[in-house]
Amino acid sequence: MHFPAFDDFYQRILFLLPFAANFRSTDFDYQAPVRWQNTYPACGGSDQSPIAISARKVIPLSLPPLVFGVYDEFFDELVTVSNNGHTVEFKVPTTIYGVRPYVTGGLLQDCYEAEGVHFHWGSPVSKGSEHVLNGRRFDLEMHIVHRNTKYLTFEEAQENSDGVTVLAVLFKVVRADPTFYQPGLNEVFSSLLHLGNFNSSYTVQERITLGSLLGNLDRGNFYTYKGSLTTPPCSPVVQWHVFGQVLPISHLELPKFWQLRDRLNRPLQKNFRPLQSQENRQIFHRQPFVPLQQEQLQELIWL
Repeated sequence: MHFPAFDDFYQRILFLLPFAANFRSTDFDYQAPVRWQNTYPACGGSDQSPIAISARKVIPLSLPPLVFGVYDEFFDELVTVSNNGHTVEFKVPTTIYGVRPYVTGGLLQDCYEAEGVHFHWGSPVSKGSEHVLNGRRFDLEMHIVHRNTKYLTFEEAQENSDGVTVLAVLFKVVRADPTFYQPGLNEVFSSLLHLGNFNSSYTVQERITLGSLLGNLDRGNFYTYKGSLTTPPCSPVVQWHVFGQVLPISHLELPKFWQLRDRLNRPLQKNFRPLQSQENRQIFHRQPFVPLQQEQLQELIWL
């Protein structure tokens, strides 16, 4: 016996399956991060992030500086910032030269192209950075996520141990006039007033550069270690660079993050993952790289 109504039902189910698969990748919240591993096994695995970093326990290492390719060139379009229910984010566009900003150098063996920028924050009664530096959690943390260019997509990159590098910038609240600090960040912070509801977006009014998000940051002072994405699927494929200098954010700007709402219309606050075990991982602190003189090279050759 044929039942047309059932045929229609199953066709609807098959149509919706791809969308259900996409939804699962964002089906998590910060109410119980310990449960992430039930759906995403890597979240309960090794080399997880974030971690606590102590300057007294890291390994000083003479490294070449990071190279910030076209970081200070304007994007070829205006940035659109969105509230995805977990964070505020924007996809990094190409610059006026037709390529996206990239980083290389340091411990990186390859070139890593910027994919996106997002933030982690706390609440009116708690700090919100993911990494803890010298025993202190800060007010806000910005992540600039990069994909190894030898992988065509971010999905492919997060399946490989050298697939991703993230630049992490910490912020602390100050009461001074913020207008001269980070012009690019001021554009992003201004957009927050338009992002209160889940899935809302706003296009900033001025062209910016990726480098303008870093302000006057000392780009040569960073800690680096091997870790993971800090949201599901928690893939342990990230070379982290956590900058040692903490940037200011105005006491007028930070509360804008606390006004955002998540998918269930709850306050989007404390969207940071708890600290993970360092295990036996090494954390390096980049020291200025001093090229060896010819005489020193000859000595090393004869040793």
